[in-house]
Amino acid sequence: MQLTLSDVAVRAEVTEGHLSAIERGRSNASVLTLQRICAVLRLKVGDLFAQTESVQPVLRFRDARGMAFGEGASKIKLTPAHFDHLELLLGHFAPGGSTGVDPYTHGDSEEVLFVVDGEVEVTIDGDTQTLSTFDSIHYSSSRPHRVVERTGTAEARVLWAMAPPTY
Repeated sequence: MQLTLSDVAVRAEVTEGHLSAIERGRSNASVLTLQRICAVLRLKVGDLFAQTESVQPVLRFRDARGMAFGEGASKIKLTPAHFDHLELLLGHFAPGGSTGVDPYTHGDSEEVLFVVDGEVEVTIDGDTQTLSTFDSIHYSSSRPHRVVERTGTAEARVLWAMAPPTY
C-alpha cells in the first residue's frame, strides 16, 4: 500500500506537520497518536520497538532500542521480541513529562507499573493515584490510563510489566 504523508496524517487524525516532525525525531507522539499511526500503516506499536532476534538469553541494556513518546517521555523494551507471555518496558519521564495529554488503552493485558525512581501520578478511568519510588499499581491495559511525572522538577523512571505483551 502506497500512502503519502498527507494520507497517513488524515487517516491518523494528526496534522501533516506533526507527523513529519515525529518522523524526523523532532517531536514526540502520545501513545494514542502512535496507535492511530500504526493502525493506518497496519503495524503493531510493538513493531516500533522491534529488535533483531537473538537466541542469547542475555539482553544488554546498551543494545536496547527505545523510542520517545508522549510529552517528555521515552520507553525501552527490555524483553526479546519473541516473548509471548511477558513484556517489560523501562520508562523515563522528564520533569512534568507524561504519556500524553489523553489517557490511552492498548490490548487487554494485565499491567503493573512499578516506580523505579521519582514520583508519578497514574490516572486510571479518571481515578488518580500518586506513586513514589518502589510503589506499584496494577490494572488492565484496556482501561484508559495516563502517567505523568508529578513534581515538574525531577525525572522519574518506571517499569511496566505486561502479560500478555501488547507492544
